[in-house]
Amino acid sequence: MESNSKTVDFLQGKTILVTGVTGFLGKLFIEKILRVQCNIKKLYLLIRADDSITCSERLHHEDVFNTLRDKMGKAFNSFITEKVVAVPGDISKENLGIEDYKLREEMWKEIKIIVNVAATTDFDERYDISFDINTLGALNVLNFAKKCLHTKILLHVSTAFVGDLREEILMEKPFYMGQTLSKTNKLDIDMEKKVIENKLNDLRQQRTSKEEIKRAMKNLGIERGMLYGWSNTYVFTKAMGEMLLNQFKDENMALVIIRPTIVLSTYKEPFPGWIEGLKTIDSTLVSYGKGRITCFLGTNDSIFDAIPADMVVNSMMVAMEAHTTELSKSTIYHVGSSSINILKLRTCHDCAYHYFSQNPLKDKKSGKSIKIKKGILLSTTSEFSNYIYSHYGLPLKALRLANAIFCQKFRDAYYKDLDFKIKVVMQLVELYKPFLLLKTIFDDTNTENLRMIAKESNPMNMEDFKFDPTDIDWEDYFINIHFPGIVKHVVSKKR
Repeated sequence: MESNSKTVDFLQGKTILVTGVTGFLGKLFIEKILRVQCNIKKLYLLIRADDSITCSERLHHEDVFNTLRDKMGKAFNSFITEKVVAVPGDISKENLGIEDYKLREEMWKEIKIIVNVAATTDFDERYDISFDINTLGALNVLNFAKKCLHTKILLHVSTAFVGDLREEILMEKPFYMGQTLSKTNKLDIDMEKKVIENKLNDLRQQRTSKEEIKRAMKNLGIERGMLYGWSNTYVFTKAMGEMLLNQFKDENMALVIIRPTIVLSTYKEPFPGWIEGLKTIDSTLVSYGKGRITCFLGTNDSIFDAIPADMVVNSMMVAMEAHTTELSKSTIYHVGSSSINILKLRTCHDCAYHYFSQNPLKDKKSGKSIKIKKGILLSTTSEFSNYIYSHYGLPLKALRLANAIFCQKFRDAYYKDLDFKIKVVMQLVELYKPFLLLKTIFDDTNTENLRMIAKESNPMNMEDFKFDPTDIDWEDYFINIHFPGIVKHVVSKKR
């Protein structure tokens, strides 16, 4: 039965492989497909072997599926069982780590679309782990797609921050093998693999502890990324993943790369404010709401380029239809807000102050409401460092002196813990600095063309597949959707 939406009709009878389905964006993607097209043939969900059993069970109970659960009623469980197949595997391995040969053969015959959302998004992840998942994982997905007999499109989710954030306007251009942002050193991905292997071998020969190996591999990722012009391991390894995809892509299969900016809680679907975990600046703003911090790195003019997660999902679905039916030839899409509905960092902080003043969080021990003061924006890392040192570093030194005078009366663990926290804060500030002092506008010419296709494909259901940030009133969104969503789905569940 046809609907009034070409995007919905396009999904009918399709078999799709999705990776990264235990993550925030992956869950939203599969929820949307199952909700709008009940006649999808099958969804293969690649999941780590140790998670594959619990994944199917989780789908029956996840909050994100509440809307679909209400829509299906008693038929929900049987519907999920019929349409969803959890596949034990590992994106970092050949054939995606799928050991069941018969299952692999079945997948190669049936899959029409592959969507790769899998990633490790920690900015300072171990280099070996980030390289295996974000770089080699992308190539492994492409190689698997090439073995599929009927796959017409590979959609890969990257990040807009792979680009050069020193540029005033960042265009939707692909990366090519060996390209760097520093333009002084040529990048060799095979060599990077050897650098990782050699470092691990050296550390193991020295009988280094697991914790020291972890620290060393984290530092290596940051060092290698900065050598070539990237600010952290995440964006560096994602950029290399894009290079491999563009280098080895199949000309008979469409390659689409979605580059979202900072992904926030849902704007509308499946319901407003759904989120999992604290994303980028959210952890800072929640700490502010808890009264733990009073200052932020940034300026009044700093751009905070963000987009609600459901708009990213809508762009993915429209892109699948557009490229499979050859309505679009573009391969790179920036999905953000800075080009047409700019959001300033100052607005985020003002909204946080407004919300947490009117809806104060409770102190865990006393149960009393936490009162907050207006936050301070500091425009440079030196200003931020001086502020932290004067407000926390000097009192820490005084505590140490008092501890020595009064014969270790104060707990040694207390000031050691505080000293550690100050160092961690400064390390995180350095890591996030390019994003907090952002001046770059992300061009979205290709994405605007995709929005036009969405309107043409869904004339009667435009709201169902919109990803136009001009619809968003940022103050209303943060105060009435985003912060309430964080409190409900993240903060309250941690108590």
